[in-house]
Amino acid sequence: MKLSILSVGLLAGAVAAVPTATTDSPIVKRATLNDVGTGYASQNGGTSGGAGGTTTTVSSFAQFTAAVAGTAKKVVVVSGPITQTADQIKIGSNTSIIGKSSKAVLTGFGLLVKEQSNVIIRNIAISKVLAGNGDAIGVQKATNVWIDHVDLSSDRDHDKDYYDGLIDFTHAADFVTVSNSYIHDHWKASLIGHSDSNSAEDTGHLRVTQNNNHWSNINSRTPSIRFGTGHIFNSYFSACSDGINTRDGAQVLVESNVFSGSSKPLYSTDAGYAVASDNDFGGGSNTALAGTLKSVPYSYTKLGSSNVKAAVEGKVGNNLSF
Repeated sequence: MKLSILSVGLLAGAVAAVPTATTDSPIVKRATLNDVGTGYASQNGGTSGGAGGTTTTVSSFAQFTAAVAGTAKKVVVVSGPITQTADQIKIGSNTSIIGKSSKAVLTGFGLLVKEQSNVIIRNIAISKVLAGNGDAIGVQKATNVWIDHVDLSSDRDHDKDYYDGLIDFTHAADFVTVSNSYIHDHWKASLIGHSDSNSAEDTGHLRVTQNNNHWSNINSRTPSIRFGTGHIFNSYFSACSDGINTRDGAQVLVESNVFSGSSKPLYSTDAGYAVASDNDFGGGSNTALAGTLKSVPYSYTKLGSSNVKAAVEGKVGNNLSF
């Protein structure tokens, strides 16, 4: 959203449990059309997208926009690059959007999940969506969205408002996971909660997991989270000026992450809170207020901060094959 101011480890299950830590678990790529969401996307009945519905392969903008509409169960396979300067394309409920290979690159337009539920977006790259056309991926008033193995970028050759957000969750979006993704070359990357004045709508929602991601060459919002509940782990932040900004009563659990070149890796604004463990903050430090979020209602695997860079760098993004 253009306004002021997020795979759980693929070994994760979808059952409620107190998390346990290991330091030597590999990231295992899953690449079937029937995979289900992890992290917070595994809660509230789970996220299965269009599994069990029709499968359609698309290769043009017109085919894509037609295929993702409606609420019937459907899997939309993107077979190659699609370029179009356009507003965000609205995605219907019970939909899986799957890039067949690394050639599935959307340029000039983004995706919007608004007032829908049960959506999976995997193995897609999205780049250079102009600010007037919205975010690369936006989730608004929607529940159960799993975004996995995506590559999101623009550039920093223009001013900070030339592009909008890369991956924003607003208006009480809930039960969302962003995993195994490469988020890079951008000014303002990920906004969770769009306004200081939106507490009435957002409080009790905005439950977001962001894990096993590589954030690179970003100025701010990696992420910025208001009012919500965030779980950020197993991620590598390289050359990101601002890191995780917890604000306006947000509670964030920050575990097993590595920061390189960040002056503010984890900090509070307007009484945001965090619990942090096993993080390498590089030359920066944790200045966030002490929070209360010490566990989450799903199982997951921590890599250990000493293993994160090797496990994530060059191994995430739209690199699956179906």
